[in-house]
Amino acid sequence: MDTKYANLPGAKFATEGAIVYVRPVLVSDLPAELQEQAEGFATIYAVHRPNGERLALVAESKLAFALAREHDMAPVWVH
Repeated sequence: MDTKYANLPGAKFATEGAIVYVRPVLVSDLPAELQEQAEGFATIYAVHRPNGERLALVAESKLAFALAREHDMAPVWVH
């Protein structure tokens, strides 16, 4: 996989093994402008730093994990 996500906030500051958290998010809980971009999904997945800062919203959990790993982060599920 050669795709880089340079526009991912904080990606250039990621350190090897930095933990990020992945959690499902109901599209209905998002602001209206984000709901419009969700393209018919009921649930999407958020990637967050340990301090709660949201780094990304993506359509699938596999994509959330792949995106985090692409930026040398260690993704884990939030319960």
